[in-house]
Amino acid sequence: MKQQKGFTLIELIVVIVILGILAATAMPRFTNMRAEAEAAALQGVAGGINSANVINKATRMLNSASGVSITNCDQAGNLLDPQGMPTGYTMNTLGIGSGATASCTLSQTATSASAVVSVSNPG
Repeated sequence: MKQQKGFTLIELIVVIVILGILAATAMPRFTNMRAEAEAAALQGVAGGINSANVINKATRMLNSASGVSITNCDQAGNLLDPQGMPTGYTMNTLGIGSGATASCTLSQTATSASAVVSVSNPG
């Protein structure tokens, strides 16, 4: 008598059902990546502004004619790009006095998320 090799129809259906259950439980993890990506982008822009601010402050303290003059929070985008704040982000309009550092709020226009950045006016 010849033995047959292979899977039965029942075994194939069980495997397909198990794969369907695994896919259904994993799907929400991959579909909710947008919120995490937007939060990471906000933190990236905030980190870039904080880093650029430190470099700008040191540059202006060494030579007040170089660097970027910052007298208002909404000018902080000029630290990253001469054209201003990156697209999709806004900064509050808080004045910064000479020799002062302000805590400014960076907001993402696509979401209600915000981050606090430090912006300095070394004078």
